[in-house]
Amino acid sequence: MSTTPDGIEGTLRGCRPAEIDPIVIDAADLDSTAPAHLRDLKAELSARGYQPATLSVDACFDCEDTLATQREADRLREFVRAAAFLGAGRIEVRLDEVSDPTAADPALSALAERARREGVELVRTDGETAA
Repeated sequence: MSTTPDGIEGTLRGCRPAEIDPIVIDAADLDSTAPAHLRDLKAELSARGYQPATLSVDACFDCEDTLATQREADRLREFVRAAAFLGAGRIEVRLDEVSDPTAADPALSALAERARREGVELVRTDGETAA
């Protein structure tokens, strides 16, 4: 699939409205990020006329321990995968607390790159769209 403006315009020319409501899913409401659970959830949402547009997740980089930062990044990576599996185009990362931006920012940048490769846009609620 082309990502050029012409490719996008060609795709949009054939679009039509769908009887489906986009929704935001709060990650805290997911029982699991296991593929079997997400598959069932996606099917149930579709049957009710819903399409996940955004997965919203709280993130907390509140200690200066690099292992804790890595654990949080790994946890968030699971939600990127879940967003892609559900067909959401965006994952919203709400930062509660960041004690060491020099550790959190690279982790979030790497996460944004992973999201991009999965076809999901990562958006930080502090107003930054992670590049």
